[in-house]
Amino acid sequence: MSKKIGVLLIQLGTPDSPKNSDVRRYLKEFLMDPRVIDIPFFSRLLLVRGIIVPFRTPKSAKIYKQLWDLGNGKSPLLTYTESVKSLLQKRFDSDNVTIEMAMRYQNPSMDSVLDRMHKANYDQLIILPLFPQYASASTGSAVEKAMSIIKKWWVIPEIKIISQFYNHEGYIDSIIERAKEFDIPSYDKIMFSYHGLPERQVDKVYEEGLCTDHDCEKEITEENKFCYKATSYETTRLIAAKLGLTDDQYIVSFQSRLDEKWIQPFSDKVIEQWGKEGNKRVLAFSPAFVADCLETLIEIGGEYQEIFEEHGGEKVQLVPSSNDHPRFIDCLEDLVRTNF
Repeated sequence: MSKKIGVLLIQLGTPDSPKNSDVRRYLKEFLMDPRVIDIPFFSRLLLVRGIIVPFRTPKSAKIYKQLWDLGNGKSPLLTYTESVKSLLQKRFDSDNVTIEMAMRYQNPSMDSVLDRMHKANYDQLIILPLFPQYASASTGSAVEKAMSIIKKWWVIPEIKIISQFYNHEGYIDSIIERAKEFDIPSYDKIMFSYHGLPERQVDKVYEEGLCTDHDCEKEITEENKFCYKATSYETTRLIAAKLGLTDDQYIVSFQSRLDEKWIQPFSDKVIEQWGKEGNKRVLAFSPAFVADCLETLIEIGGEYQEIFEEHGGEKVQLVPSSNDHPRFIDCLEDLVRTNF
């Protein structure tokens, strides 16, 4: 009898619709996660439910409406993740492997999907969060949620967890192939923009010292191999090497900050400065996101375009995410097969 394997792909999540009620529900679940806002419970409760959600929901709902319009009436994140699941399943049609997909927040929920996987009685589970670079707020949260559900099962099968894949050749190649759609030399500046994190969250990676003590911008070491900042810079170096870029042709920056105590440099400030300096065309990568979403299509493709124009620039060109590119499916297939 062949080994029966279930693979769970996990994405961050999306509201069920751009309606205020659905956006409010999504924001509450997302922001109340102690790995996302890592402050004491009652302080987090007051901040999220008393300040952030009431004031942010109407604005966020309008932005999600723009995103749904770009996605033909559906969340692009959900559309691409469903496509990835389907394409990856086809790679295993001759094997005893079933690919499932869940969202860390909202639907399809991890509770419902893992309940189905529990009933399937797999010999082995492979948990694969779709975040190339490990962060406690993304990969860590997804794995913690999965294990909190699985630990209640009477029979727990063999479990493999894939924590990150930022240096997998298939993932890197999927970004390279997307970049080939553009005439790179025609751009004045190249930005690699990653989702930001509070400085305190990357500091928590280390038993001794702070992130700033570990040369995270320069190399991967035994100490910083799970530091989000370090793996973001390494991801960029791998992409830049394949594109033939020199160090002075690009910058690594971080977007979506909530305050000034997040990892720097800030992407929006970089864009503003480039416009003031007379640059006209920017090519922007967002390698932390394997599927286009609000942060890529709206924040970079829309908001950064407006900032750039306000300060004299002309065009911020977003390089699409890996989405369902064949080389990204190659990456996921290899990750699964090497963990049988």
